[in-house]
Amino acid sequence: MALPAITVTTENRDMWMQRLAEAETALHKLNTGAAVQSLSYDGESVTFTPTSLGKLRNWIGELRVALGLQSISRPRSRRVSFR
Repeated sequence: MALPAITVTTENRDMWMQRLAEAETALHKLNTGAAVQSLSYDGESVTFTPTSLGKLRNWIGELRVALGLQSISRPRSRRVSFR
């Protein structure tokens, strides 16, 4: 199952905040040695393993951006110097 599309409204903001908390808890558990973590949304389940940490981190980032808790990050510009 794919992760659900994020559409935050005033009516469903609490639900998305709960999903963010669940995703962050799953990430913590995976980082501290749990083998598998599952998240359930709308009767469907998504399972994360240590090999899918990147996907879980991306999901958390998308949730944070949609909820306005984090701005969209872009790579910092780097100074170029010629010698």
